Amino acid sequence: MRQAGVLDVGCHSALLTVVRRRPGTVLEPVFSRKVRLRLHETLDRKGRLDKAGMKSVERAVAEAVAADPRPRGPEVFAFATSVIRDAPNRDEIIARVARTTGTRLRVLTGVEEARLAYVAARQWAGPTAGQLLVLDIGGGTVEIASGTGDQPRAVHSLPLGARRITRDWLPGGTAPSQRRLAEIRQHLHRSLEAVPGLPQAEPDGRVLACSKTFEQLARLAAALDKTPRAGQRLALPQLRTSVSLLADAGPSRRAKLPGISRHRAEQSLAGALIAQALMEACGAKNVEICPWSTREGLLLEHLGPPHITADRSRLVG
Repeated sequence: MRQAGVLDVGCHSALLTVVRRRPGTVLEPVFSRKVRLRLHETLDRKGRLDKAGMKSVERAVAEAVAADPRPRGPEVFAFATSVIRDAPNRDEIIARVARTTGTRLRVLTGVEEARLAYVAARQWAGPTAGQLLVLDIGGGTVEIASGTGDQPRAVHSLPLGARRITRDWLPGGTAPSQRRLAEIRQHLHRSLEAVPGLPQAEPDGRVLACSKTFEQLARLAAALDKTPRAGQRLALPQLRTSVSLLADAGPSRRAKLPGISRHRAEQSLAGALIAQALMEACGAKNVEICPWSTREGLLLEHLGPPHITADRSRLVG
């Protein structure tokens, strides 16, 4: 029975996930260990991790790997997301983690993250899904991919992530004025309009949103509307209402809203503005929330041919 493991080190956590493929191509979780991180609090204005941030990454990687109860497991693919990938002192961070933990973090380009998110979304959607448009909002970048097959036809990665927009436009996570909100919207729309061949939602296609940002916004919108199937879909009018609510509240108040986690509250306004701009630019009136993204794409590819259909209910997501 084949197994695969991925250690995903991001801004908010280091997550080790090990799965196996059972007969019949079902993916089943074997082990999972999450160690919480708060790397956004250790970044300077240039995006460098300070000494405390580097130490916390070392600790989190060591704890996640040491917690694996299996005496001999599969090789683990360890990778760092944009918070480390884009840091000016990235090489120092990777070297320190390798020296102290024995685990060398790899970095994926934004385009590769977009491709893997599409691979995961394609498998999650099932074999009968046709045209897919996949949207993924990370901390540093936004990924967009589209296609009809196992691999995407178009992939884009843009420096418009929720942490980046918060740092550059919304210090402390709050908007000082309506004018600032208008400036952010203009910046996002201009950036997206400048993308050649930006994928568009097709009338007979599906739009899947793969990120914690979209997931939490969908939960908030469902709670506000008291709609069934909470958190499974997000419509553009709901999102616009959520933007207004988040803009009127500071991070401490947002953390008390349904669906918004405490550690993402500061960047939740930026995330909502980005989600709105993405959907408008791509002509998407609504999105389906997909719990699979880059991590699951890696697991699927490490386990075998990506065309094999997975059981969506059995993979850690």
